[in-house]
Amino acid sequence: MAEVLGLGVTHYPPLSGTDDNLTRVFRGALADPKLPAELRDPASWPERARREWAEDEGVAAGKAHRAALLEGFRRTRAALDEFQPDVVLIWGDDQYENFREDLVPPYAVQIYDDLTVHPWRHADESSNMKGKPNVWGEGENTERLIRGHRPFARHLVEGLLARHIDVPYSYEPLHHPGLAHAFLNTVLYLDYDREGFDYPVVTFPLNCYGRKVISFQGNISPLGVERELDPPSPSPARIMDVGAAVARICADSPYRVAIVASSSWSHSFLVDSTMRLFPDSAADEKMYDALVAADYPVWENTTLADAEKAGQQELLNWWALLGAMRELGRAPSWTSFVASNIFVSNKVFAVYDAEQR
Repeated sequence: MAEVLGLGVTHYPPLSGTDDNLTRVFRGALADPKLPAELRDPASWPERARREWAEDEGVAAGKAHRAALLEGFRRTRAALDEFQPDVVLIWGDDQYENFREDLVPPYAVQIYDDLTVHPWRHADESSNMKGKPNVWGEGENTERLIRGHRPFARHLVEGLLARHIDVPYSYEPLHHPGLAHAFLNTVLYLDYDREGFDYPVVTFPLNCYGRKVISFQGNISPLGVERELDPPSPSPARIMDVGAAVARICADSPYRVAIVASSSWSHSFLVDSTMRLFPDSAADEKMYDALVAADYPVWENTTLADAEKAGQQELLNWWALLGAMRELGRAPSWTSFVASNIFVSNKVFAVYDAEQR
């Protein structure tokens, strides 16, 4: 039996930018002409939002938010380095990067060779970093080698098909050069201190945005704009089943595998009940409490409609991780909930040890 490490992180795009970029999405929501006038007044906001906005319009809170995220990444990177995986499998969402009009699968395995990527040359609108300075001061000519692991990826696909999970796969990107930002940001942030990241990576994109993948084309939609919605994404319960199958394949394989779920939780710009200003923190706190307690039925019984209403589309990546950890009988050994009202989303970090302690 091979060992499997479980990790949960975020790929929050503004983290790769400078501090003045952290409130960009929130400022855009405030400037929406359809936003009710009373919501432009901080006096009407939740207490956390008022505290974060403060007198400096989020500057000090942004620095504290970045520090909390870096603590999470350093903790998860330490767990990864201690584990020394043969391969890192990442679940992330595709936001109109490779899943486009010509093919939108429910999920896929990308069986890539080593890739030389240019993070800033290829940053597109879905990463919120096109044409913006990054925190490392890296230019468009900056290159990163992301190692692949074809033997493991092929083994994973064969194992899923044998378990009657019909999974598409690809040997090269369809539209987006290199890696979509959910995966590239995960690597960049796990190497935030630029010490190097030499672990082979296999990417497993999910169609998290479902009804909004083509109609929104990876962009934030203003209030009052009506769009023809697409067919939905897979249900949380189905994604948990996929995650469970992946865990069993990994555990029965000859490889040491780190399984990573990468996403922020409720996204403010998807939550109609807050007029797209704030995330649905109550929904996130419910799911987080269940994660900490390893209360898997709460996760399995949450419907896709529940997730969409709460702006938790990207949480499907974590549903895959929770399905995997349930299959292996694991509870998290460490977690962190980084709360925020004005920095788009709450973020969560988690470590599931390879051997339950």
